[in-house]
Amino acid sequence: MSQAVKLIVLGAGNRGNVYGNYALNYPDQAKVVAVAEPRSDARAAFAQLHGLATDDCFIDWQDIAAREKFADAVIITTQDRMHTEPALAFAALGYHILLEKPMAPTPEECLQIVQAVKQNNVMMAVGHVLRYTPFTRALKAVLDEGTIGEIISIQRLEPLGYWHQAHSFVRGNWGNTEKSSFMLLAKSCHDIDWLRYIMGEPCQAVSSFGKLSYFHKANKPIEAGDAVRCLDCAFEANCAYSAKKIYLERVKRGEIGTPVSVLTLDRSLEGVTEALRTGPYGRCVYECDNDVVDHQVVNLQFQTGKTAAFTMTAFTKERPRSTGIFGSHGEIQGDGIKFEVFDFLRDTSRLIDTSKAISGVNTVTEGHGGGDFGLISSFIEAIKTGDETKLLSGPDETLESHLMVFAAEQSRLEQRTVTMDEYLNV
Repeated sequence: MSQAVKLIVLGAGNRGNVYGNYALNYPDQAKVVAVAEPRSDARAAFAQLHGLATDDCFIDWQDIAAREKFADAVIITTQDRMHTEPALAFAALGYHILLEKPMAPTPEECLQIVQAVKQNNVMMAVGHVLRYTPFTRALKAVLDEGTIGEIISIQRLEPLGYWHQAHSFVRGNWGNTEKSSFMLLAKSCHDIDWLRYIMGEPCQAVSSFGKLSYFHKANKPIEAGDAVRCLDCAFEANCAYSAKKIYLERVKRGEIGTPVSVLTLDRSLEGVTEALRTGPYGRCVYECDNDVVDHQVVNLQFQTGKTAAFTMTAFTKERPRSTGIFGSHGEIQGDGIKFEVFDFLRDTSRLIDTSKAISGVNTVTEGHGGGDFGLISSFIEAIKTGDETKLLSGPDETLESHLMVFAAEQSRLEQRTVTMDEYLNV
């Protein structure tokens, strides 16, 4: 395929714009030809960016699905619980699919999507962007060379960040399990998938512990009184999770990207203040309807007895994930950008820096360490060449790692070790 790949975007929020922006930066490779978005302001802003006519802008994705096929692929970035229906519909229409993670909120729906993709012979990439980072590619090359021998165990930490927890998983769209999904699926299915990819063999058993320890009403400071919004709170200046601190201070510094951009299209001080006064992001973190965990540990045992330990915690400053990989002949310590390889035989270390591994992309500042770019560019290349091997997170691999996530949550809730055999006949 020599011409630009034609894309339809379902959901013009943060992730829809992240993937859609690839077409703006590489117009010879991809072109957005339609959008579905129920919010009129977000739909209009997206349409203006991509030069879409009114006839190419839809409130409901079903109106697009009702038309004859007019694009090569669809990017599905709707809310977590709104993935299955459009994925099934567009697979049946013959569209290739880029589906934001998580695939779906239940194992059964994940399987439905995988079956639909295979039956209709279309390609699907799922938003496990951590597989596509320059860091992961370089790390995988070192491991495949046998540099540290056989992998024995892995430790991985996701330091979510105190303000990110408050923004996305207390006040935001992913705070309530019934409205979105549980934390491990919504946020950390990235990491469970990454561990499976790096380990290179099936998982046999999972155990997990975690809870919502802090972000609930019992921990509200007495001085905050009955205030339910930060703008009305006498204690606000002393609160680390103050919405004024998290959002308005950023606006004053001119930082109007994420998280500020999620609140409103009017990113002036007045516009953001109004959003805090009337919208969900101005609520007190101790007065929300959130129920997802704020810390969780997951232990994984793989087929040959190798193990991995994963920790997600809200209670950190903003910083990259950290990973330790322990092999029979060496050790690797990395932060998602750089990693150090230590050789047991020679007692020597070498540092590998992947911060500028993609021409024109600074992985320190680009989304997910360059993974967002890596995913969408690989997806476009797979379509243009017809080569599905360009995709590192296809349907089968994604289904397997999603089932590991569901098993981990079952373990947390039931306080027991869950074997993956329990999910083989999902």
